[in-house]
Amino acid sequence: MAATPNRQFKNICVLSGFTNGKHKEFVEAAIDLGRSIAARKLHLVYGGGNRGLSKMVSEAAFIRGSQVLGIIPRVLKPLGNSSDSSTGEELVVSGMEERITEMLNHADAFIFLPGDLATLEALITLASWAHLHIH
Repeated sequence: MAATPNRQFKNICVLSGFTNGKHKEFVEAAIDLGRSIAARKLHLVYGGGNRGLSKMVSEAAFIRGSQVLGIIPRVLKPLGNSSDSSTGEELVVSGMEERITEMLNHADAFIFLPGDLATLEALITLASWAHLHIH
């Protein structure tokens, strides 16, 4: 059996919902994930915004030296979901579909944390695109 080459990931996209959930374990896991991303010298791509588990991941990664890119749809900015510029770069896109496309353009791999319907939609879209060999 031939061995497949070990593909190195440089950019990891993390997606989750806008809330931290009811379980402190989710928050702890998100912070640990951000620390692990930074320790492995990876770059983080996330859904932008300043709330929820994604914020915990992005802050933990950024504080420890990772490059962070938040990709946020324009419609979410007025809702108080704009990322804090102190936690990396922000790319504002026209809508949710463009957000997923840009995440695909910027990430080598995806990690999903507990989320909401938008997180589920992204998971299904990306799984479908992977199945179709789009990513």
